[in-house]
Amino acid sequence: MNGKSERLILFMTDLVTVCLAWLLYYLVRVRSGWVEVPIEPDFVAPMIFIYLFWGILFFLVGLYRPFYAASRFDELALLFKTISFGCLFLFFVIFFDDAGTGVSVSSRLLIVIYWAILLASVGSGRLVLRSIQRRLLINGIGVHKTIVIGTPSRARQLRDEVQKYPALGFRVVGFIRLDRRWAGASEDQTPVLGGLDDLVTIIPTHDIREALIAVDSTDHERLLQIVSRCSAFNIGVKIVPDLYEIISGLAKTNAIYGFPLIDVSPQLLKPWEEGVKRIIDIVVSGTVLAAGLPLWLLVAVAIKMDSPGPVFYKQERVGKDGQHFSILKFRSMLQYAEREGPRWAGKQDPRVTRVGKVLRRLHLDEVPQALNVLKGEMSLVGPRPERPMFVEELSREIPMYPRRLRVRPGITGWAQVKHKYDESIDDVRKKVQYDFFYIENISLRMDFKILLSTVSHMLMGKGH
Repeated sequence: MNGKSERLILFMTDLVTVCLAWLLYYLVRVRSGWVEVPIEPDFVAPMIFIYLFWGILFFLVGLYRPFYAASRFDELALLFKTISFGCLFLFFVIFFDDAGTGVSVSSRLLIVIYWAILLASVGSGRLVLRSIQRRLLINGIGVHKTIVIGTPSRARQLRDEVQKYPALGFRVVGFIRLDRRWAGASEDQTPVLGGLDDLVTIIPTHDIREALIAVDSTDHERLLQIVSRCSAFNIGVKIVPDLYEIISGLAKTNAIYGFPLIDVSPQLLKPWEEGVKRIIDIVVSGTVLAAGLPLWLLVAVAIKMDSPGPVFYKQERVGKDGQHFSILKFRSMLQYAEREGPRWAGKQDPRVTRVGKVLRRLHLDEVPQALNVLKGEMSLVGPRPERPMFVEELSREIPMYPRRLRVRPGITGWAQVKHKYDESIDDVRKKVQYDFFYIENISLRMDFKILLSTVSHMLMGKGH
């Protein structure tokens, strides 16, 4: 069972339970005779609105993420908080509706009854679904194909431990060796699929969805190397913590059916934050392009009059999840500036045109990237997208660099407001540290802070 199937089943389960809760509430509010209702309200239209309301709210708070091995208590706790917040919002909606139909104020207290009915209905539906899902996982249905990466003894030990907890949903299909001498024993039912260098073919060939790491946590260099390699793929990465780490509080673990795991690649933003971030991207970039259209036309004319060549400059960059795209800028250099190959631009670079110097100082050369934002290739805020050659080089040199590709690249970012313009590969390396800080602390609040700092830089002409 893939992620789409899991979400579809969740949607259908909530559809039934939310509509059932509305039916019970309607019977209590309208047909029971407990509340005087001058005009009997419609049943179908409000039910459709109610389901859409809860469906969107459940999605935004993350209730449609895969919970195949998550704590059912944690899921119910999140459901409780979400329904409580949603009912508080509906209380005010019903307040205005009742005021318009002349229903007594006391009837609004029925929202408490609706809250209890909905929580019981949806909660029961999810508990039943999770119980069925757990039973299917135990029987080997819907499991996630998993690889174990490590040394022979620890990898086999972890494999054996995982097999004791079939409800985890992990089906180990093979080992990834760290020692070239480990070929695997003929009597072992789990084969050795290859080494770290073979992950690029092993993961798609075997449809791998999870990677479990079985090395000593004190082996920092090897651990970083493994996590770095796995971060380049869209798979879950988990480590079993040492007992010392759990006791000393050095590792925050999630106990899944009694089995402790550290999630190395958790979701960076909650679904509602991702949604809001995308809405802000579309609204702001669209507004900038539309409202500033006369200015952008003047910039285009100035570029054409200043030097021969196209108005826009395109360059291949690497975006989210390693996808390549063409970044768009106003041309600020001479048409054949890279005729002899790409090289870094200096402060007094003769290839930069007169208009280009002004555009760079005011950062206006970046404005056409709003089109990349509208297309979903970029965001307003995020790590700057790099050329493929630099991504390959930095991936070899810097552990965890592929983690930088887990978010959409941005027009501006924390590195851009904290560090100067790139003039060498060393500048790129330095900015990677700022990018990691942004990724580890990513939030809407930080995005607003970066946007305000960027506007300040533009108004003060800090740039070149």
